[in-house]
Amino acid sequence: MTTTSPPAAMSGGKKAQVHIQRFGTFLSGMIMPNIAAFIAWGLITSLFIAVGWLGWWHPVADLLGGFGNANQVGWAHAMTTLALAPDGKTTFPQYVGLVGSMITYLLPLLIANTGGRMVYGERGGVVASIATMGVIVGTTIPMFLGAMIMGPFAALVTKWMDRIWDGKIRPGFEMLVNNFSAGILGMLLAVLGFFAFGPVFTYVAEGLGAAVQWLVSLGLLPLLSIIVEPAKILFLNNAINHGVFTPLGIEQAAHAGKSILFLIEANPGPGVGVLLAFSFFGVGVARSSAPGAIIIQFFGGIHEIYFPYVLMKPILFLSVIAGGITGVATNAILGGGLRFPAAPGSIIAVILAAAPAGAGNLLVVLLSVVLAATVSFLLSSLFLLRSRKRDLAAGGGDLQAAIAQTEANKGKESAALSGLRQRTAGGTAETAGASTANTAVAEKRVDHIVFACDAGMGSSAMGASVLRNKIKKAGVEGVTVVNKAIANLDGTADLIITQNQLTDRARAKAPDAIHVSVDNFMNSPRYDEVVDLVREQHQDGQ
Repeated sequence: MTTTSPPAAMSGGKKAQVHIQRFGTFLSGMIMPNIAAFIAWGLITSLFIAVGWLGWWHPVADLLGGFGNANQVGWAHAMTTLALAPDGKTTFPQYVGLVGSMITYLLPLLIANTGGRMVYGERGGVVASIATMGVIVGTTIPMFLGAMIMGPFAALVTKWMDRIWDGKIRPGFEMLVNNFSAGILGMLLAVLGFFAFGPVFTYVAEGLGAAVQWLVSLGLLPLLSIIVEPAKILFLNNAINHGVFTPLGIEQAAHAGKSILFLIEANPGPGVGVLLAFSFFGVGVARSSAPGAIIIQFFGGIHEIYFPYVLMKPILFLSVIAGGITGVATNAILGGGLRFPAAPGSIIAVILAAAPAGAGNLLVVLLSVVLAATVSFLLSSLFLLRSRKRDLAAGGGDLQAAIAQTEANKGKESAALSGLRQRTAGGTAETAGASTANTAVAEKRVDHIVFACDAGMGSSAMGASVLRNKIKKAGVEGVTVVNKAIANLDGTADLIITQNQLTDRARAKAPDAIHVSVDNFMNSPRYDEVVDLVREQHQDGQ
């Protein structure tokens, strides 16, 4: 087992960066698990609003979209009405539909519940949902910002409340006290949210929206890239993206059918421009690894794969900023935008989010990607050519150090960057015996394996998929492999796989499990040892 040196004392700037990253990670943790719901809302909107693809299909579109007249008794009567009145001119009482209901109630409540669970589990999620309902009905705009604040706040208050009588409840009264205390607190917070928080959040949301409109009116919106593009590479963007752009973008899309705010960060053009420049004019391992990185970044949407290339040559910050400004300016001038968030920032996700707003909008969005990539490529090529002789003399620059710096900025290891490190190093990044907290040969029977990381998505999901396929190819049945956030480990796992720096946290949550640490979720030699272990156990019938 390797040993790690004690962390060096952080400077004030580094501490601030860590705090911003943690805040951004928390905001991202509320939004990202619910992206599927945002996509569903966007698709329903694109189909059934009055100007949607199926907006002509009366009264079905009226019934689902809620933008026209539809009978309140439901689908069966709608079909009858369609047959009796094909011209769609028959009028019926207004129906609320799906579009307005989802953006007003479902999406904010999902965010609040997720935030509450992050703070205080299921109990926190329930109280958070109750409290956020008060904020929702106390406003006249979609209350995403309120949900992202009230949800965690309500869960935190619930946690504080439970500490008051922890261990003081008489046996047999636990369920009574727990249910009524949560219900009463939820009621009080809902009333508080209605009368106090709702108006405050409305003013804040309207203020942020007015600020964005002011930037648009002055033609200054593209200048946001001066902040956003460097913030991406330093992993400081989540607070801006999920705290401001996504809530405002959803509200904008509800009224205008699309929003440019979804593309300020998600445009893959600036990053792919840098990687293309390295593919043609880079030297050494940076040049040889860039084409593979393009596939991961452009089609997979993993933008962090290009960050080390920029960190190798900090002047390339100018390239991605210029590319970002070009992409935003193109969409601002020509009216491009997305119907819903493109997550991850893959060109495939961008196309799917842009297409529902019309073929013309899709062409504008694709043009913004192409132009952003072109500007980034031209500037990056110029910078690389100017320093090419010096880079050749120096051996091509230290991409390994840039990868390490990127992971330091992120605050944890990355599966995508680990794969890049392997390609640049020409082999595996792990050393035998250096990445395990327990020996793989264990007496405990392994039927349930969990890959755990901070968010429970992304890298751990890829690792789980890799091991799941290995176990399947080995002919082993009855072993489940899933991925979870470390905070959600519940003690049911027999074996838990984490990256090195997260193993201690996972062990604290599940001390009875076998813990295996790896450097790289995508391609670790420890997986073969785990497969051998479960195969031997299941063949022996333990």
